Amino acid sequence: MNDLVEVHNVGMKYQSLNGEITALENINFSVHDGEFVSIVGPSGCGKSTLLSIISGLLSSTTGTVLLGGEKVTGTSPKIGYMLQKDHLFDWRTIYQNVILGLEIRKAMTPRAKEHALNLLKTYGLYEFRNKYPNQLSGGMRQRVALIRTLVTDPQILLLDEAFSALDYQTRLVVNEDIYTIIKKENKTALLVTHDISESISMADRVVLLSKRPGRLKDIYNINLSCANRTPLSAREAPEFRYYFQEIWKGLDVHV
Repeated sequence: MNDLVEVHNVGMKYQSLNGEITALENINFSVHDGEFVSIVGPSGCGKSTLLSIISGLLSSTTGTVLLGGEKVTGTSPKIGYMLQKDHLFDWRTIYQNVILGLEIRKAMTPRAKEHALNLLKTYGLYEFRNKYPNQLSGGMRQRVALIRTLVTDPQILLLDEAFSALDYQTRLVVNEDIYTIIKKENKTALLVTHDISESISMADRVVLLSKRPGRLKDIYNINLSCANRTPLSAREAPEFRYYFQEIWKGLDVHV
C-alpha cells in the first residue's frame, strides 16, 4: 500500500501564562491510501492538535508531515475536515450548504453541480435539498456535512470528534452511515475520538497516544472476523472485546 500521509518526528510546543508546554513529542506513523485510522488517547494528550498539524492549520514545532509525498506547509484542497459540530448555515438550504466549498473555491462547474446532486441522491438527501438545516435531524445534518466535504473531492478526510455531539443511538446510526459513505467513495480517513468502541469498530488501525505530552504509545492492527464489516457488525466480532481491553489498558486512565 502507498502511504498517503506520513508523520515524521512531529512535536508541538506552545506558550502559556505558566511557561512553555509540550503538547506532542516525537510522533511517527503513516496512513495508507484507502485506509481508515483512528487516534485515541487521554484527554489533553494533543489528538486534535495533531489533526490540525496534519491538515496544515497549525505548524508543528518539530518534524514534518507529508501528504502524497509532499510536505504540508498550509491548508490543501486534498484534505477535507469534519468537526464536532456540522457548522451548517441555517439561512442556506441543504443544497446551498453542500456546494459552499465549491463556491469558495470558485469551482461551480456544471460537472461539480451534477456531482453534488448525485451525492445527495446516493445518500438519501436529495428530497431534502431545498429544506433548511433546522428541519433535519442531527444524524442527517452530519451526513450533509460529510457530503459538503466530499463534493470538493479531497484525498483524505480528517474527522475530529465528528460524532460526539450526537446522542448514543444516533451516533451508532451515523457511524454506520459515514463509514459506508467513506468506503463507497474510496476515501482515506483519519478519526480522532475519545470512544474506544467507535475507534475499533470503524478503523483498520488504531493509533494510541500517551498522556501529555502526547507520544506514540502503540498501534493496533484491527482484524475482525466479520463477513461484511460495518461499525455495528464489528462490535459483535469475538475479537472486539480483546481490542477494547488492550486499548483501555494502554490508556492507563485512573478514575
